[in-house]
Amino acid sequence: MVVGYSTYIKTCILLQLITKEGFDIGASTNMYQPHFSITNNLLTYIARIEAAKTVIDHSPLVPAWEAKFRDDAFTRTIHYGTKIEGNDLTEAQAQQVSRFDGFMDTKDVQEKTGIIARERDIQEVLNYRNVIGWIDRQKNPKFEHLITIDTFKTLHRLTVQKLVDDAYIGTYRDKQVIIKSAVGSGVVFRPPVSVEIPYLVDDLFAWLRSQNTANTHPIFQAAITHYQLVYIHPFIEGNGRTARAFATLLLYTLGYDFKRFFSLEKYFDSDVEAYYQALLSVQQSEGADLTYWLEYFCYGLAVEIDKIQQQVLKLSKDLKLKRQLGRQVALSERQILLLELFQQQDAISSDDAQAILPNVSVDTILRDLKDLIQKGVIKKEGITKGVRYKLEE
Repeated sequence: MVVGYSTYIKTCILLQLITKEGFDIGASTNMYQPHFSITNNLLTYIARIEAAKTVIDHSPLVPAWEAKFRDDAFTRTIHYGTKIEGNDLTEAQAQQVSRFDGFMDTKDVQEKTGIIARERDIQEVLNYRNVIGWIDRQKNPKFEHLITIDTFKTLHRLTVQKLVDDAYIGTYRDKQVIIKSAVGSGVVFRPPVSVEIPYLVDDLFAWLRSQNTANTHPIFQAAITHYQLVYIHPFIEGNGRTARAFATLLLYTLGYDFKRFFSLEKYFDSDVEAYYQALLSVQQSEGADLTYWLEYFCYGLAVEIDKIQQQVLKLSKDLKLKRQLGRQVALSERQILLLELFQQQDAISSDDAQAILPNVSVDTILRDLKDLIQKGVIKKEGITKGVRYKLEE
């Protein structure tokens, strides 16, 4: 993977700039200057991400597969992005709610879905669905147009709509807040006082737009921005969701959208304590060192992107199909489910197909299988009751 290797080499060159005290970015003393060291772990994670990115970006996925991957990432982001903040909706319930676009009334959603839950939980999911939907509508997003304080405040407004007083929607807090432990009652972090917020945010965005930062790897930029927005804690509520959403948008604008197949929220939620400890490690270190946080963030992204790479290679059989057929293959939703079954076992029978499509007639399933045979995706072996279907070699 040329891109991955090239980035690995370029990242190694950065080692030339490291002092014993770490790595500082920023030319102005008035500008935010993150402090971290480039470790072997970071080099490894970035190289893995770049290699996987090459596969994902150049993989000729059929439209149906791309839509499915994006939809899966979309719903994972919404569910786990709210769950990490204490939302009690199940993944299935969050998926139902996330189908509603715009500013729906929670009672209408409850009536239409039959979900019995706190209105606040439903509202949080509706709001975050609007946040991620807003980001997804930014086609070919440009850094200079979108990475602004106005965008950051827009994402916050969407995040906390109907959850806080109107005076605090998209507006910096005017009071001190504290962050309590997720496992105890103690205070683990006191964000900066409110009077400092405008200056700290301005400094961060000045750093993002500096030439030195433009030479910093996009994933480092996103991780640092994620941390710093959580640290500043500029709003009364919704800081974590807004920070994660903005970091994702930043990656998109810097060319790291991975076809929008990925979601880091499930990684963060899988061990909430580890997530918060990684964030807190910066303030607990000497000189607010970001190294551990960057390793945590980059490792999670490397794991997530590797999973997507494996799906791309395993599920779509892109390169093989393209060589065999010379074109992309259009698949129905039923055929996508059938192909997923083929990835789990070497051969399937019509009974196997019926088991995963219980509400579909046998004749329809057989037509789907015949269509896949005609397209050169699968082959038929055996006769009568011994018929089995396999992927084409």
